[in-house]
Amino acid sequence: MRIRNPSLIGIVARRIVAFSLLAMAIQIGVVFADYWFDDDKLSVLMLQQETENLIGYVQVRDGVARYEPDRDLRERYVDRPDDNGAIFLRIRTASGEMIHSNCTAECSQHFLPLNVDAPQFWKRLIAPGKPFSVAGGQTFERGGTTVLVELAILNDPNGFMYGALLHEMFDSMIVPMTLMFCLVIGATIWSIRSALRPVARAAHAADALDPRDSNARLPLTRMPQEIARLVIAVNRMLTRVADLIQSQKLFSSSIAHEIRTPVSIAKMELSRIDDPRARNAERDLDALTHILEQLTSLARADAVDPSAYQRTSLSHIGAAVAEAIAPFVFDHDKSLEFVDEGTPPVTAIPALVENMLRNLIENAVKHNPPGTRIVLACGPGPFVSVEDNGKGLIDLPEHNEDLGYVKSSGQLGLGLKIVRRISELHRATLAVDTAPDRGTRISIDFSAAVSS
Repeated sequence: MRIRNPSLIGIVARRIVAFSLLAMAIQIGVVFADYWFDDDKLSVLMLQQETENLIGYVQVRDGVARYEPDRDLRERYVDRPDDNGAIFLRIRTASGEMIHSNCTAECSQHFLPLNVDAPQFWKRLIAPGKPFSVAGGQTFERGGTTVLVELAILNDPNGFMYGALLHEMFDSMIVPMTLMFCLVIGATIWSIRSALRPVARAAHAADALDPRDSNARLPLTRMPQEIARLVIAVNRMLTRVADLIQSQKLFSSSIAHEIRTPVSIAKMELSRIDDPRARNAERDLDALTHILEQLTSLARADAVDPSAYQRTSLSHIGAAVAEAIAPFVFDHDKSLEFVDEGTPPVTAIPALVENMLRNLIENAVKHNPPGTRIVLACGPGPFVSVEDNGKGLIDLPEHNEDLGYVKSSGQLGLGLKIVRRISELHRATLAVDTAPDRGTRISIDFSAAVSS
């Protein structure tokens, strides 16, 4: 199974997440250490949070303040029998009116006297170290009444210190850092997507490149500098590839033309020799000439100019090919029938379509016994086909990475290569239906060229 390459957004997002979590962990560690090693700050924080929690359960109705804790709060302030600590709570008004108290004579020494005006906040240390033993209080306004909530915590039996510490971490660190983290991730993904839009356009342009256009290049508009350097390098490579392909085309075309003349001279000289071996040599030269013509056709197909496409009729092309090649077919003791069932106009290069049909008919003539019936059909619709009732294609060429299309017998399958190449140039699909002793039908669908 092929492993997909990771996306840039995924890579950056994962790294931001990793470094953000690391930064968050370090920051939490710093804040934790700052509170943990400062007993005064942590005890103040604990008393403030606990008194603020308690004042929420003080209700003032008709000028009368009442303490109405729920079950969870009562459980929170119950002394644990296995601990040596204790929790004392006293809630009163500024005038000294008692609202709630679980204080005994033992704890009265920890609180302020009732006749002392309630300060905004006070705290005193009962015993140093952890767990905390502190007392303190905080003044609140509830329904127009000033209420003082006082706590005395001895050895912190219910772990209020840890709750205060976690609450501070959550409120002051985790929540804001999580929001910042989400904003950073969102902004980063948005920024990367925006930066990669030109890259996506370049990829789309690369898919749409016409291989026949030697001037085709990738766009550099609004491309990030780092990626623009890669696109420039790709464009330079495309220039070199275009030069190489052009050289190969010129070589294929030139060598075919250069060899054709001496081959023709050799055939003319052989025709003057009355010897069976001369006739064999002539047949070999005919085969060589045929291969050279196919190489020339292939070179022309690869060197086609996009401006050569025009609106044309497959029926007219088929009729012209059938008329021109009929003498060749009859000379080889085969029959040729042209059937026109109507075709719509298509955008094509008539010379290449003629070449394609000629190759198919020549193959049908060459590879079938005398008396074979060949049918060239156009339509109905944007279809053309060449069908015969011969022996079938028992030696179909297969693509070899180094040699191109090669038959199992070792011969080059240039005819089918030319047909396939011309089909690709017209975005047409080619279908081969063949079986031994049943004949062959090769169909080409030009549907993609109808609306071009």
